Amino acid sequence: MKVGLALGSNVGDRLKHLQQAKAYLLSLSNEGWHVASPLYETEPLGCPPNSPKFLNAVLEIEFGGAPKMLLKKLQAYEVAHGRDRDLPKNAARTIDIDILYFGKRKSSRRIWWCHIRGWRSGGLCYWPLSTIQPDMIVKGSAKTVRMLLRELRAGEGDVRFVQHDW
Repeated sequence: MKVGLALGSNVGDRLKHLQQAKAYLLSLSNEGWHVASPLYETEPLGCPPNSPKFLNAVLEIEFGGAPKMLLKKLQAYEVAHGRDRDLPKNAARTIDIDILYFGKRKSSRRIWWCHIRGWRSGGLCYWPLSTIQPDMIVKGSAKTVRMLLRELRAGEGDVRFVQHDW
């Protein structure tokens, strides 16, 4: 099943955190298959004042297990790599990994799928997602990632391309 994962880091060596997470996620992927977006630097929207900027990327892998199994693996990885789940929502973090899509399955309350909330909060995952799934319909919008980004670009100034290979 093709699974899209949003990765973000805004503490310490952000690039290293993303590279280590990518290596872990590729170990979960069938035969290491993946597609990776470039890296983008984004403002820390919805975070406490003076929070550092994020490095964000999207990685698509082929995963053979169930969504809940993947979620448990992702959360365990985050904690093992310095993410403190007792901190308030949107606190600075070494690594954040969200499930954006899981094949054609519908989302559950426990697993977040790519939806309109991501676009309204500045499109943090949509810039990198647009490089690998530009024609994906965003849940709750009836529009593609590409269409939403066109609307967003008119007033967007806080997303910066960083690099292709990471």
